[in-house]
Amino acid sequence: MPFNVNDIRAQLTGGGARPNLFEVVMPFPSVANPGAAGTKMTFTCKGAQMPGSDLGMVEMPYFGRTIKLAGNRTFPEWTTTVINDEDFSVYNAIQTWMNSINSHSGNIREAGGNPINYHSTADVIHYGKAGEEIKRVTIVNMWPSVLAPIDLAWETNDALEEFTCTWQYDFWQTPGITS
Repeated sequence: MPFNVNDIRAQLTGGGARPNLFEVVMPFPSVANPGAAGTKMTFTCKGAQMPGSDLGMVEMPYFGRTIKLAGNRTFPEWTTTVINDEDFSVYNAIQTWMNSINSHSGNIREAGGNPINYHSTADVIHYGKAGEEIKRVTIVNMWPSVLAPIDLAWETNDALEEFTCTWQYDFWQTPGITS
């Protein structure tokens, strides 16, 4: 019988991974004047993704047929959702980081011309139900590209302020799998 609950249960020997058991460890570059923002980010980042990747495709026509060949890999944007504290330390560090890449009024790069000055890395660490690390992805050469607005409203009670940030990066890697 194709609909036997015991068959699916047998495939989930670990009981299924839980999407709420994760943390993001992100050292901010010195141009962000981060203070303790990196540490706070680990505790206040309430939403993220294990980043994805896309393999492009090259179509080659051949005598009326199309052959599909694997192309180049691209890495889509990565987004985090952060709980904002009254000190605004993570939000301010991201604003400062972005301003060092391109200032608001001067339209200049205060971080200098070398991307190493404004790039950083982040580790997305997924944990098992017993607290053990089950997956780690390191996002390489990342920088913030979009700092979303923080919504404010008089009718919003019993809620914590949060914001999202979209990140650009060169690639990600998983220890023991990717290089």
